Amino acid sequence: MAAPDPHQAADPQAVKRHPTLFRAVRKRRNPKLRRTDITVTDDAAVKRAVKAASLGNAMEWFDFGIYSYLAVTIGHVFFPSGNETTQLLSSFATFAVAFLVRPLGGMFFGPMGDKVGRKKVLALTMILMAVGTFAIGLIPSHDTIGVWAAVLLIFFRMLQGFSTGGEYGGASTFIAEYAPDKRRGFFGSFLEFGTLAGYVGAAGLVTALYALLNDAQMEAWGWRIPFLIAGPLGLVGLYLRLRLDETPAFQKLEGGTAHASEAADGVESTAKGDLAKIFRQYWPTLILCICLVGAYNITDYMLLSYMPTYLSDELGYSETHGLLILLAVMVFLMAIISQVGKLSDRFGRKPLLMTGMLGFLFLSLPAFLLIRIDGILPITVGMLMLGLSLVCMLGTMSAALPALFPTNVRYGSLSVGYNLSASIFGGTTPLVITALISWTGSNLMPAYYAMAAALIGVIAVACMKETAQQPLIGSPPSVETDEEAAELVQAQAPEPKF
Repeated sequence: MAAPDPHQAADPQAVKRHPTLFRAVRKRRNPKLRRTDITVTDDAAVKRAVKAASLGNAMEWFDFGIYSYLAVTIGHVFFPSGNETTQLLSSFATFAVAFLVRPLGGMFFGPMGDKVGRKKVLALTMILMAVGTFAIGLIPSHDTIGVWAAVLLIFFRMLQGFSTGGEYGGASTFIAEYAPDKRRGFFGSFLEFGTLAGYVGAAGLVTALYALLNDAQMEAWGWRIPFLIAGPLGLVGLYLRLRLDETPAFQKLEGGTAHASEAADGVESTAKGDLAKIFRQYWPTLILCICLVGAYNITDYMLLSYMPTYLSDELGYSETHGLLILLAVMVFLMAIISQVGKLSDRFGRKPLLMTGMLGFLFLSLPAFLLIRIDGILPITVGMLMLGLSLVCMLGTMSAALPALFPTNVRYGSLSVGYNLSASIFGGTTPLVITALISWTGSNLMPAYYAMAAALIGVIAVACMKETAQQPLIGSPPSVETDEEAAELVQAQAPEPKF
């Protein structure tokens, strides 16, 4: 926010007596941009950063996706019981456990990312996620070691959740700080392209396993294959991340020299990453972030994680049937998400986010009524209605959220806000919906739950400021070419007087 005009704050008579002094004060408070204040991005470095951050995000959601899609089988392996609903609830409770520790991961890794750097922390979270997922694939079944099977499953799920606490905030911050201001939405959308890619990879692999193996084979060893694949994939992601330079904004905080792009002198000059400072000074923005992420996560997990279980357990379709339809919808969303990012750069973050929230508010009930109709066409149309609403948020949120916070606390603030919300609302979504359906007997509870979340989201979007095409708080303007930088400086030059 610009400083107030000293002419308005001071005595008018004093301004008349000391015009030179007040002119100097005004210039100091509102300095003009110099050419060296503007970051000119390196296109190759931006694309490398986007690739590494998106691959890590894909890994994260591949790991979480395979657990969601194998929930029924995992319930049989680790939680033997005569009651199918009890098994499913136990499986989803273990899914939710990972989210309960995510805020702890956010509070640990977020401030660390503001202190030691985005790159180092993102490499560490990648290692922990790969280890946790790979280890789940090695856990003996309940029949082999009894209750210790469930204990180990919960422990490694918690390790996954802890590492994930530093993933999204860091990855979105990484891309946002590399991208030019006018294309932050476009480049940010590739982070969620990674989310969809992870889900598609998980859904495709699980679908193939269900098609090739019978139930006995799946429960004996088939379910382990996706978890074991995560280990080598994690090493690939780690390699890509370690090859990156730090973001120009963070390098300037540390007093270094930007390698990937021309750093500017106007960036804030400290990197304290103080957790207490985040809660003390930025709590209004944290609340806004939590509301935005809560609405987004409930609808996200409801569609991308819970829907295959809903189709198989509540509506009686085979596991393969539900996964194939969801797979087709997600591939379609992947094809259009970057275009949504471009639209958010052109028309603004708020119009796109509001479209997505209103879509869930008004289309959830019709969509679920269609999904309940027996037939591939109505189910596909219903899921596309939800998917198109979701992609408006997917393609926009990763550019909108980092812009809420200043550079010196961006990683920490976003990690805390995002993961508190994901813990309370996102990860509990399958568990809450399953419990609500069991309690009420209504198959439409997912629609009502999504509508309630969307209503909160509409209010949150209405309260946020538009940030499209603007510099990040605490960072200098970021452009793609020297010509754009020169135009910015020229725009501030006084008009000649004749």
